[in-house]
Amino acid sequence: MAVLPFRPTRFFENKNRAFWNLQLAGWGGAFTLRAVSGFAGGQELSFFAVILIEAITGLSISLILSTVFRQLLGQKPVVTWVSTAAVLAVSVVVFAFIQTWVIDLTRPDNSEFASLFIGYSIYPLTLLGAWSALYYAINFFLQIEEQADQLERLEAQATAAQLAMLRYQLNPHFLFNTLNSISTLVLLKQTDPANAMLTRLSSFLRHTLITNPSGKVTLKQEIATIQLYLEIERMRFEDRLRTEFDIEDEAARACLPAMLLQPLVENAIKYAVGPQEEGAKITLRANRTVDRLRIIVSDTGPGLQKRRKGDVEGAARGDEPGTGGTVSTGVGLPNIRDRLGQAYGSDHLFEIRSPPEGGFSVLIEIPYEREEPDESAEPALVPPSTAPAASPQSTPQPEPAPAAFAARGKPSPAPSVEPSTPTAARHPETGRATGR
Repeated sequence: MAVLPFRPTRFFENKNRAFWNLQLAGWGGAFTLRAVSGFAGGQELSFFAVILIEAITGLSISLILSTVFRQLLGQKPVVTWVSTAAVLAVSVVVFAFIQTWVIDLTRPDNSEFASLFIGYSIYPLTLLGAWSALYYAINFFLQIEEQADQLERLEAQATAAQLAMLRYQLNPHFLFNTLNSISTLVLLKQTDPANAMLTRLSSFLRHTLITNPSGKVTLKQEIATIQLYLEIERMRFEDRLRTEFDIEDEAARACLPAMLLQPLVENAIKYAVGPQEEGAKITLRANRTVDRLRIIVSDTGPGLQKRRKGDVEGAARGDEPGTGGTVSTGVGLPNIRDRLGQAYGSDHLFEIRSPPEGGFSVLIEIPYEREEPDESAEPALVPPSTAPAASPQSTPQPEPAPAAFAARGKPSPAPSVEPSTPTAARHPETGRATGR
């Protein structure tokens, strides 16, 4: 990932022009100040000629100093400061010699040249010393500004890369569970449901891979992605998987990181629908409260009190999966927590709740960010329908790829594939639905 070019303060965007502006302003200001004081003191015309020559001499010597100092900037600090002191001393001697010589020519008196030279050395020492300090201060300021700018850009790019990594982590997490289910169907010789599930899986992956991994989508689009996922899971659980969506219109137009809620639905299926013979109901509610988007994903499963508490808490912490009725990869909940932290910092809420009477819910609150949707590209916000059973002889054929995605990367609705004999996989010995 390339680092974007450095953009300094506007005055220093063109360093060459800024240098000459400062040069002319500085030496011109020194000449003007002395000219005003000489005019107020009633000095002769020769005095103004002397200070003009002084300004030109100072400008010329400073140009030489800038070339030397530029070479010293990249050296070790000891070399830089010792060399600067030596060069500055030589420059002061040259400046004072020229100044004394000009004054001795234009205003002759009985003073010796050496005494005049010593007396007039104070002025060039002050000017060139101040000029050198200002030169190094400006260059160090620009270096620090460039380093801070590059650090900020690198941090932003690292954040974007980490968001992309967390986003790409979801597909293997989802594939791990789906392919395991397909493998179970194949082992039980239920080839028609396995084929239908593979077809739906391809539609879901086509839908998710085109989505910008580090970008944001509207909640309406996120719900459409979840519906595609639920159509796959409904092949496994049939009527045991029940869903409800309660989405306010304002909330549906809010933006959030892509594929943020799918792991929550997958977690609910794994821990609520799968372990229970009667299944469970998954509810997703979203509403806007002033400038916040509030999302709750809940299920009617056994909750923490009646299932292995350690597995769920370990998944939330990202620990290694434990041993129990449900196997956890430890990816879903930690992934959401990390993505929220990367996208919103501390300006978010991620809370897990499990009431005593059972059930499990996750609350997410993030800043409300609204994007005007392209209605022609937005999929319809409808709950997924249960696919009717087909005859065992019919094998579903893969549908063509979804239509091209519209502007701003918003997906079109994926095609519906009708499965045949969508029965849940059952254990060959106990006859119970596996649902895992």
